[in-house]
Amino acid sequence: MSIQEKIRAIEEEMARTQVNKATNRHLGVLKARIARLKEQERERIERGKGQVGEGYTVRKDGDATVVLLGLPSVGKSTLLNHLTNSNSKVGAYDFTTLTVIPGILKYRGANIQVLDIPGIIRGASEGKGLGKRILSTTRSADLLLVIVDVFNPDIREVLLDEIRNIGIRPDENPPNIIIEKRGSGGVVITDMVGMTQMDKEGMKTILREYRYHNSRVVVREDVGYDKFVDVLLKNTVYIPTLTVVNKIDMVDNEWVEELKDQADYDCVAISADNDINLDMLKERIFKKLDLIRIYLRPKGEKPDFEEPLIVRRGSTIENIADKIHGDLKKDLRFSRIWGKSAKYGGQKVSLSHRPVDEDILTFY
Repeated sequence: MSIQEKIRAIEEEMARTQVNKATNRHLGVLKARIARLKEQERERIERGKGQVGEGYTVRKDGDATVVLLGLPSVGKSTLLNHLTNSNSKVGAYDFTTLTVIPGILKYRGANIQVLDIPGIIRGASEGKGLGKRILSTTRSADLLLVIVDVFNPDIREVLLDEIRNIGIRPDENPPNIIIEKRGSGGVVITDMVGMTQMDKEGMKTILREYRYHNSRVVVREDVGYDKFVDVLLKNTVYIPTLTVVNKIDMVDNEWVEELKDQADYDCVAISADNDINLDMLKERIFKKLDLIRIYLRPKGEKPDFEEPLIVRRGSTIENIADKIHGDLKKDLRFSRIWGKSAKYGGQKVSLSHRPVDEDILTFY
């Protein structure tokens, strides 16, 4: 029996199983088996990649990477061109973009890489329209811009389902669960929250499915079996999204306001063709990426306010030093900081200090 046949058999069993509290563990185990089989299929495809052709890979560049995700002809190429002054081919027909087109959005001192990937179709995660190769590019993104047009906003959920099927969890955080393999001792589960969605026997059954016969598990968050499996798979990635509703120049303001009122997700309404609300979109991208500006001040000189160093919010002095040069830490005696994170101007701070936006920093 092939992997796909095994998956279909399990899916049929799940369809026959009534969903209730008594069957929760059984359904969780079945979902874990499907996830394991899909992972085996992915590994098989990866091993044979030389025979099926190269995937779409682009070297990460700039301070962060944003990927444009949408159906064919939704306006991704036009948006890339207007955001980055790139030269992605534009046409009023499907599948204009047949490779990954990069561009750089310069905003508030940040260089943000924007990738225009070929349009996604329903079933892309199962291989339709080179979908798996295309979707693989999204795994390296720091932010996904989900592009929908004003006449078909409901397609957003279809697009998110496609990326969920390849191990991306949009707008989710990693579960607060630790799983460590051990050489002996069986399975030891420490529940620190009082689990209601899983039980220890169900977790042990799933751990055996993944050959974690000896392991230590610490649960610090009450989550279901799906998220528990995500931790086991190890290749799950968690990426924020921002939905962009394009082509609003084709409807009136009342239509747009009604659409925004009905949306239960974060969105920006734009017209890429007519540059409507693109400045607003740039600002939202910057905020979603959670970037901050650090002004470097060489010893005895004035701060460089023209070219700030761009880092993620929460970065430490050590992270910043590593970004500037890998050997900087070796020669670093201390640092001084001015700004909102300092108790006073020129405060001497350690490597673990976390600057905030527009702080001024000097290394000694």
